[in-house]
Amino acid sequence: MKFQHLKERMEFGKKSVESHGRNDEHIQRVNTGFVDIEGPPVLRTKTGGWKASLFMIVFEFSERLTYFAIQANLIIYLTTVLHEGLTTSVKNVNYWTGVAAVMPLVGGFIADVYCGRYWMIVIASIIYVLGLGLLTTSVSLSALKPPDHCETAICKKATTTQIAVFFFALYLISLGTSGHQPSLQAFGADQFDEEDKDEMLKKNTFFNLWYLSICIGNLLAVTIIAYVQQNISWGLGFGIVTVAMGIASLLFLYGTPFYRYKLPGASPITRIAQVIVAAIRKRNISMPSDINLLYENEDGDSIIAGQRLLSHTDNFQFLDKAAVLVQDPSNPSRGWNSDTQGGKKPNPWKICTVTQVEETKLIFRMVPIWFFCLIFGVAATQSQSFFIKQASTMDRSMGSHFQVPSSSLLALATVSGVVFIIIYDRGIVPLARRITLNERGITILQRIGIGMFLAVMCMVAAALTEEKRIHVAKIHGLLDSPGTTIPLSVFWLTPQFVLMGIADVFLVVGLQEYFYDQVPDNMRSLGIGFFLSDIGVASFVGSLVITIIEKITKRGGHPGWFVNNLNRCKLNYFYWFLAILSAINLCCYICAARKYTYKKIKQTSAISGSSRHYLLKD
Repeated sequence: MKFQHLKERMEFGKKSVESHGRNDEHIQRVNTGFVDIEGPPVLRTKTGGWKASLFMIVFEFSERLTYFAIQANLIIYLTTVLHEGLTTSVKNVNYWTGVAAVMPLVGGFIADVYCGRYWMIVIASIIYVLGLGLLTTSVSLSALKPPDHCETAICKKATTTQIAVFFFALYLISLGTSGHQPSLQAFGADQFDEEDKDEMLKKNTFFNLWYLSICIGNLLAVTIIAYVQQNISWGLGFGIVTVAMGIASLLFLYGTPFYRYKLPGASPITRIAQVIVAAIRKRNISMPSDINLLYENEDGDSIIAGQRLLSHTDNFQFLDKAAVLVQDPSNPSRGWNSDTQGGKKPNPWKICTVTQVEETKLIFRMVPIWFFCLIFGVAATQSQSFFIKQASTMDRSMGSHFQVPSSSLLALATVSGVVFIIIYDRGIVPLARRITLNERGITILQRIGIGMFLAVMCMVAAALTEEKRIHVAKIHGLLDSPGTTIPLSVFWLTPQFVLMGIADVFLVVGLQEYFYDQVPDNMRSLGIGFFLSDIGVASFVGSLVITIIEKITKRGGHPGWFVNNLNRCKLNYFYWFLAILSAINLCCYICAARKYTYKKIKQTSAISGSSRHYLLKD
């Protein structure tokens, strides 16, 4: 698709809409900021909606099946095949998870500003599949991995070449994720027009179905794929998901004629910088008593096509000065000439619209929410790796001939999430909607807060279960026998996994919706990148936390909380630490959420009307 051609067609379509008035066809047209494969106008009956978004949901299912097939068993592969130590393995898992989650910020920015979401998804998918092919090769060829069996209880570690090939494949996959993750979800949500009430309600359901597809992919990854990897062949397990990802990529391309495309716009970083510079330049200028005197452009000359206008809000008032128009003292009749370039167009580094100022405020308001969700991410990312290692030491037998793969315990979280998302969407939301009169049932931030509370309970349950596990190991004299199964059913871990799954329904889905809904319209892909970056930065911070705890607890010749023998680790202490940290974080989050101001859409078309040029004196 040639976006320059589409942009020209879009301009033609905009004029066509204005000239034909509000006839039946115009009512069926989508926001002018979108085009289809033919260019504008975009009709609801032919593009978008479920017929387009289902391709994205299927694609996300395949990608999450692939990702969790890697992530869930990565610590098992590192410790049992590459023979790395527990602490090193956990840190390597955190580093890879962190890079895979932080890089989408870059991918989202490129998609929003340069190539558009569709092409970013296509390019990222090619890189993703190439990385999967190399990973499958790495785990299949004996020359690229250490010997399977250890001699005299000493395991031969992987060579530098073997480690390099394996991790290069992993990080190539993370590079593919950087373009795939932020763009695909935003592209799927773009298929629903926010100016249409029916499609807006469908978009709320879309986010729940999106999470459902993630859960199903996760479920199959940690059960069927995990079983194949641990009991049949690592190569076969990764080969299956490579084929699945390839097929999903082809299906996505097949749906190309049904999609609505939002053209890339101006750099959001530049627009934010313009507001800050303009506000600093006018720091000594008095604000008007009437906010309606602030500059707003409603004719589309200096705003992004399809960008909805935002209403003024009262916080971060120092930024409002960027929208104050200053009278030219040398020529009062020219009015706003002092803020223009050559008397033609407004200089964006001197004067910004109210909408542009409000876009900057949105980003500023997101910072505390992002930070407090980061603390939750530290607990979530660390716990999953240790949860799986806990399971590997316990009795995983079901009957006399079958053992549950340790990573398959994640299926408990997934099933809980799948069941509860249906209950939430079909039962809780309609009931809450009648009580609160909110179309979502509860606000986005309330949903996130409930998830944080459940995450605290998850850490408490994990700490209590770990104390039980260590108690049983001590009774049977197994504290110094890490290779011996502790006679305690692995299903004692059920409460923490179930709580983790239900917490995700509130917290993860809430965060995805928040970072899509509350960012400026031209930053939707970047918004999903913000969400993923919470997880990524949390992974890096988690590794730092482990390192700090390790150094502190090893002082005075003590073994510390983390040793290779899990029975001698102090995981219960670590879980209690995370529970207390998460509880304190929840209290801080509640304070920030109570003061939060949601995005306010101005009730007017973004491509109609005229500019307001009001004059203020220095």
